[in-house]
This record gives sequence, structure tokens and C-alpha cells, in this order.
Amino acid sequence: MLGVSVDELLSLKGRPAPKEIVKIVVTGGPCAGKSTAMSRIQSYFSEIGYTVLFVPETATELITGGAAPWVCGTNTDFQICQLQLQLEKERVFERAARTMKSDKLLIVCDRGALDGKAYMSPAEFAETLRALDTNEIDLRDNYDAVFHLVTAAKGAEEFYTTANNSARTETPAEAAALDDRLISAWTGHPHLRVIDNSADFDEKMKRLLCEISSFLGEPEPFEIERKFLIEYPDLKLLNRLPNCERIEIIQTYLNSANGDEVRVRQRGQDGHYVYFKTVKRRVSDLKRVEIEKRLTKDEYLTLLMNADTSKRQIRKDRYCLTYKNRYFEIDVYPFWNDRAIAEIELSDEGDEIVFPDFIKVIKEVTGDDNYKNAGLAEL
Repeated sequence: MLGVSVDELLSLKGRPAPKEIVKIVVTGGPCAGKSTAMSRIQSYFSEIGYTVLFVPETATELITGGAAPWVCGTNTDFQICQLQLQLEKERVFERAARTMKSDKLLIVCDRGALDGKAYMSPAEFAETLRALDTNEIDLRDNYDAVFHLVTAAKGAEEFYTTANNSARTETPAEAAALDDRLISAWTGHPHLRVIDNSADFDEKMKRLLCEISSFLGEPEPFEIERKFLIEYPDLKLLNRLPNCERIEIIQTYLNSANGDEVRVRQRGQDGHYVYFKTVKRRVSDLKRVEIEKRLTKDEYLTLLMNADTSKRQIRKDRYCLTYKNRYFEIDVYPFWNDRAIAEIELSDEGDEIVFPDFIKVIKEVTGDDNYKNAGLAEL
């Protein structure tokens, strides 16, 4: 039923689990507050018991070292060098982390592998991927979470400056456009959060720490999620939008003895996939404790041995859409041709939701078990 042989599953049993290391990206447009954010992250998470490692921003290292895009042969030559160095630095930091005795290891990347996409044409990006024999899915989903700080040029223009970074030369208009391209580059990641300038700078930093804490489960990983039944969307429109990314998902529910909802998920596109295990425990209709763990393919296949065969696998296309600093997930199922599900995660239960004009809401179905994936999986 699962498309995996018994011999392959049994061969995986008993392998030791690798040391668990959380790797996140802090990114954002010019003059967004990343330097301050890194200092706050170091101070706060060290105090609560984490060993925090920082991977420095690669583009700034190269440019200030004399290897700039305007010095290299082409922009693509520079981007290939940057991506190659970025990936090697991350491998070194991960190798170092595995030698450490700490039980709580956090690697923070000052920009990640997909930031360079915002500085390339589609043809340049495709050439860069070919040169390094990689793909966008593996690059994007190699991180556990991505936190984007919006440039001051969008909503806090009076504070916009490039004086603190000699590698930055953008005007406010250019910074705002670049910020949009960076968000677009990371759209499709399973845990992307956008921190805007709707409050003052200190509050912006507090919101970032709160979002990271929530993701890490400090003190408890509450997920506030609202779900809406919508009219079947215009898929051609979604596929054309630069701020929307289609993801293929196969979700399998596992047997659970204590009433928790436990599932494993294969996620990606075009033959490139990553794997996750999620445990959900209900706190209220809007709030749940959710713990998610990245899996290797071997771990994923091992857990499939415990699949709940009373439920069907859920297969769906998820359209990840960023709109007005909100992150929408639109799930399109093969068994519906007149409706779909839109989900959004919130920081506060009272947050206002503004939908794009092309999303037509039929009704809210938050808390309605009939529209949960677990309900749709019932045979």
C-alpha cells in the first residue's frame, strides 16, 4: 500500500539516531535589523540553555574580501562561488555541532542558500543549480525554519540607512523591491515567518525572539491556526504569481496510543523531497501543541511501518502564498474540483486576516473535524 518493500523497511530497524541540531535562517531586506537580531538571539537563547552557533553572511564576506559580482566574470560566476561557500560553511558548522556535548544546539544562518536567488534571473539561477548539481527543494528545505525581517524601507522609511554595511548600496525603492524578491525566494518553505515593521524596532526584535521560541518549543510550541473552506482557486493564476510556490505533499497517519495525532509527511516537487514527523495535541479549537521533526529518508521509511491502515494517505498540492506579510497555505485535493482549504498560522488569536481578492471564502472551518486532514483520511 505504501509502495515500499518489507525488506527495505526491515533493513532500517535499529539504526542509531543522529544528534538533533536545529538550523534556522534569519534573512531580510537591507536595513531590516539582522545585526541587532543576531546579538539578541545569542543573548536570549544562550541564557535559556542553548549552544548557539552563527554562520556569517557569505555575500558580505566575499564582497568585502574583494570578490564582488562586478569583479567576477559574470553575476552567475559570483553566485556559484557564494552558494558553494555558503553550503560548505554550513557543513563545517554542522560537523562542529555534532562534536559538542550540549543537548540544545541551534545553528543560525545569517542568510541562507536561497537568498542569492533574489539577485539572479531565472536563467542564472538554473545555471547556478546545474553547476553545483543541486536543486531548489534541497536548498530551501535544508533549514528547519526561515525568519524574514522586513526592510525598514517598507513601513519605517525614516530609519532606512546603508551606513552600517559597506556591501549595501540600495535606495529605499530598490530595498523594498529586493525585500519582495527575498520573500518570494523562500516562499514554499514549511515554516516561513515574516516579521514586519508594524510596531517599533524593539517590538520587532521581541516578535522575532517569540517566533523562534515558539518554533523551538520554548516553553511550549503553541500553533494558532485558522482554516477556511474556499472556492476552487484559479491554479493558473497561482502558478504565475512570483510570491506563490506549489508543493506536492503525501501525508501518512501513524498509530498513536495516547490520542495524539501523529503523522509523517513527504514534501517537495519534481522528484526532490524532504521528510517530517509531526505530533499534534489539542489545547483548544484554535490552539494546539505541535512538535515537528525533520527526518532522513531512512527514518521516514522506518516510521511508515507503523502506518495507521484504517486511514488513507492524503495526497495534495499545497500552494504557499505570501500576501501582506501573511503566509497562506492553500491545499488542493484530487477528490475536490469545486473547493479547497486555506490555512493561516497566527501569532495571536485576535489577529486580523486580509485575504487576497482572488481567494473566495465560503466559510471558516477552524475546529471542524470534517475538514481536517485526519478527517479527510478516514476510510
